[in-house]
Amino acid sequence: MNVEDFVDALGCDFYTGVPDSQLKALCNYLMNTYGIDEKHHIIAANEGNCTALAAGYHLATGNVPVVYMQNSGEGNIINPVASLLNDKVYAIPCIFVIGWRGQPGIHDEPQHIYQGQITCDLLDLMDIENFVIGEDTTSEELKTVMNDYNKVLDSGKSVAFVVRKNALTYSEKVEYVNDNDMVREEIIEHIVNVTGEDPIVSTTGKASRELFEIRESNNQSHKYDFLTVGSMGHTSSIALGVAINKPDEKIWCIDGDGSALMHLGSLGVVGNVKPKNLVHIVINNAAHETVGGMPTVASTMNLVNIAESCGYSHTVSVDNFDDLDKELEKAKNTDELCFIEVLCSIGARDDLGRPTTTAIENKENFMEFIK
Repeated sequence: MNVEDFVDALGCDFYTGVPDSQLKALCNYLMNTYGIDEKHHIIAANEGNCTALAAGYHLATGNVPVVYMQNSGEGNIINPVASLLNDKVYAIPCIFVIGWRGQPGIHDEPQHIYQGQITCDLLDLMDIENFVIGEDTTSEELKTVMNDYNKVLDSGKSVAFVVRKNALTYSEKVEYVNDNDMVREEIIEHIVNVTGEDPIVSTTGKASRELFEIRESNNQSHKYDFLTVGSMGHTSSIALGVAINKPDEKIWCIDGDGSALMHLGSLGVVGNVKPKNLVHIVINNAAHETVGGMPTVASTMNLVNIAESCGYSHTVSVDNFDDLDKELEKAKNTDELCFIEVLCSIGARDDLGRPTTTAIENKENFMEFIK
């Protein structure tokens, strides 16, 4: 189905969400049509954030908002859906558009398998009527469903469209770029060169895939790395838990701007605990690159000042490899909580692979190594 027909059937003019590769057609359409426009389209930090933002839009306008996300974000919307939107509370209607990763019968990465199995069950449990859109769904069929859903929305309840892979199409191209020169895979290579046999906790998405391939290329063991293939936004908290309980080990956290923003409050917890053996590196390309390149708000934020305010002892931003190497060596040899922002370009190799070990193997090898 053309995404223009999908948008026309919904009949809404305000969208907010967290980008997803299954919804790339919709995301690109919104960026081409509105860009980032507070009246029509806002990319949020996490799915609960955009659900609450949508509620505010409805309170101010009386209109129905659209919230888009990957199904992994359903967990983040449970609280605002149950305690804010629900018709037994404020009866705020919302249309959710959810990319279906891990759809049963379709091969996908391990972090999506169970989430894919329970995607529609969770919506049912939250009393959100849902309809699955596939490649064979017609615009006429969608309009019929939407006519029924408008009655549901009028009653103060929410509805959802669960979008299968390739169900939405968009012919226009969107190129996402920034002015930074450093390439993420090279940044991670420099990190690996300094960390040696120190444990690394890396964020979900291409960063972990690149770290895995760097180890392969260097003929190094993968036991040093915990690859956070899911749980976006929680990498620094995982690293904190490791650092607290392994005080004699230098623990490195490779994070991304989208991940750091998703649960930014975790920086306050890290800064309060202030583990002297933790180095938190945020590779900032101001983009949700793994799912298509749509922008984050990180380009307009001073993450270094935020980290300093949260209690990190040493904070710095670098935009070249000479300064990166100096800061990595300094962090390696200091006993204080460090935060390093690395300004990064958007883009990755077309032939970038995925980890060939299972998530369980990764966990067990990492635990055995740091034992």
